[in-house]
Amino acid sequence: MSSQARAAVALLFPALLMISVFYLLPVAGAVVLSVTDFDIYSIGDASNTRFVGAANYGALLESPLFWKALTNTLYFSLVAVPLTVLIALGAALLLNAKLARFKALFRTIYFAPVVTTIVAVAVVFRYVYHARVGLLNQLLDLIGIAPIDWLGDARWAMPALILLAVWRNFGYAAVIFLAGLQNVPDSLYEAARIDGAGPLRQFWHVTLPELTPTFVFVGVITGIGFLQIFAEPYVMTPDGGPLNATLTIVMLMYREGFRWWNMGYAAAVAFVLFALVMLATALQAFMRRAR
Repeated sequence: MSSQARAAVALLFPALLMISVFYLLPVAGAVVLSVTDFDIYSIGDASNTRFVGAANYGALLESPLFWKALTNTLYFSLVAVPLTVLIALGAALLLNAKLARFKALFRTIYFAPVVTTIVAVAVVFRYVYHARVGLLNQLLDLIGIAPIDWLGDARWAMPALILLAVWRNFGYAAVIFLAGLQNVPDSLYEAARIDGAGPLRQFWHVTLPELTPTFVFVGVITGIGFLQIFAEPYVMTPDGGPLNATLTIVMLMYREGFRWWNMGYAAAVAFVLFALVMLATALQAFMRRAR
């Protein structure tokens, strides 16, 4: 082995060791758990664990609660992702405008919710959404709209969580969009102006095509994050909200694994979520190849 190869092995070994211990081994353990009936009795005596094959996955497919959680998760993602992308793009366009002032300040303001502890944000928004004394209902009352039980009504609980998630996450996407906008060559806009294109046509024929890779990246990364939503519904709507209206895949996994100690079943739920994330990643790769 050459000196360069030995140096490469020496530099890579600590990182590979950490990945193996804290990622690959837990994943392998979860695979094993998903094909067993490991539960609280198995913790005291491993001999109580039985191999059940695909029974956990079969039970998932037959469970109305699983389909409810899957529907809620997809509904949340399919609504929140486009809203986040559109609002982030609008914020980035405003920040990138030549007439905009205090750009650094506004970038900080937009990005601040991203780095704020989600539990603290969720607790604050519980009071914002309060049915009687919440700030949002007081604002609605000013324009003659009756108060809404945002977190206690099954029709409004998920939209309330979507508003929170969009508010908290659009700043991160806006910063990425801003970086993409700043990489668009000015010569393209100059050529468009010479050809007689106005601001709207410049945006449609220059800005959007140049931002296509950024759209793909932001959309997929945001979607993967929203598929794993847990803290918001856990803090704001305990036990999945009214009529399980905010029960998500990760909440179902947590409930089965750490409340009822059905670890095998919970591991199967985790791998369904893993399949969804892999599907989103494959979609990103396909769209990049198409580009």
